[in-house]
Amino acid sequence: MAGLEPLYAWARAAISRPQDALVCGVHWELVRHGYRCLGTGDQPGPDERKSELLPAGWEANKEVYTLRYKSVDDARELLLKAITVEDSMILNVMDRGSQKVADVTLAVADYINPEHLDDFHKVYKNTEELRTRIASGILAPLGAPAEKPKKEPESKKDLQQDDDPLRIPPRQPAGTRAPSWPSPVNPFAVGGEDLDPFGGHSGGMIMDPLRSGFRQPGIDPSSGIPGRLPPGAVPPGARFDPFSPLGAGRAGPDPDHLPPPGYDDMFM
Repeated sequence: MAGLEPLYAWARAAISRPQDALVCGVHWELVRHGYRCLGTGDQPGPDERKSELLPAGWEANKEVYTLRYKSVDDARELLLKAITVEDSMILNVMDRGSQKVADVTLAVADYINPEHLDDFHKVYKNTEELRTRIASGILAPLGAPAEKPKKEPESKKDLQQDDDPLRIPPRQPAGTRAPSWPSPVNPFAVGGEDLDPFGGHSGGMIMDPLRSGFRQPGIDPSSGIPGRLPPGAVPPGARFDPFSPLGAGRAGPDPDHLPPPGYDDMFM
């Protein structure tokens, strides 16, 4: 019973018989379960405050020990009366708020060695059984001190959809997805991707102004070209060089703006 030893040493001068030692052990068990002693008697006295120690005069009445306790959260107040009946002690505890009453009878000789009141290490015996009797006979029927309410988690409305790791993003219908354009790159790095056989799909020996990294108004080849290619003829994301003018009003240079190789070679 950790913590009982310093309490017993502090109260040793007032302990003159086995019943005193038993009350001291019962008091510490209540302290361990979240209660603090207010004082003696049925009614509150002046300048009372919660304490882990036994109040002055706690052993004055050898027939009936009367102590009052309050939980650390001030939710419960208990009135303990330990009544001496021959070689036994009846513990009667009442919760003043709910008026619930619990009691247990203890044989003093089962838990106290009367010949070793001066030696803490020998005065108590069967301490685990004593703790069980107090917990099951008094504390459990009256209920444990209330705990502070825990903070409720945020409602589902307050959670963003992006915070759900199991959410699958909605798919867009095939043919309506806009082509993924590469981010702007250094124009002097054109052709660098050709040196890396495991590179991405960007790059090439000729810089295409339409794929310079800036979005240009255009078409999605995978959606087809009216009168020339049916929808789906070009896989999404595939490189595609239009083979005919795509209509008037197209912004940017014509896809066929580059002349064929050797067009100005008179010997070809």
